[in-house]
Amino acid sequence: MEKEIKGVAKLKEELERLITITGIGNILALTIMLEVGNIKRFEKVGHYPSYCRCVSSIRTSNDKKKGECNHKNGNKYLCWAYVEAANFSRRYCTEAERFYTYQRKKSKTNKLVATKALANRLARVSYYLINYIFID
Repeated sequence: MEKEIKGVAKLKEELERLITITGIGNILALTIMLEVGNIKRFEKVGHYPSYCRCVSSIRTSNDKKKGECNHKNGNKYLCWAYVEAANFSRRYCTEAERFYTYQRKKSKTNKLVATKALANRLARVSYYLINYIFID
């Protein structure tokens, strides 16, 4: 199935840089390309990981949970793609495993939260690679 997809779909020029990120291969780059559309619609870098569901939406006050507002907003397929990229990156890249945010989250909470933090970093890097390197 991957061979058929590679034969039909071609990566856009600006998204070929995504493959240079450890953990993102051809299929994940195609998924990101097809789900994002125009990256210029995100004004700031923080809007993109939020759309990708890579940040939490929990509101707290005085260390008490007050609600989870808009936890279903965003694109679930981009969330899946960046979590998969984070898992591959952590598995095959020792720098990602030793990444400060990943280690800190893993020691304080659990492995899933740490993986989501690494996915957030990958989403931010992807935004910069797509948006700022290839300025029209």
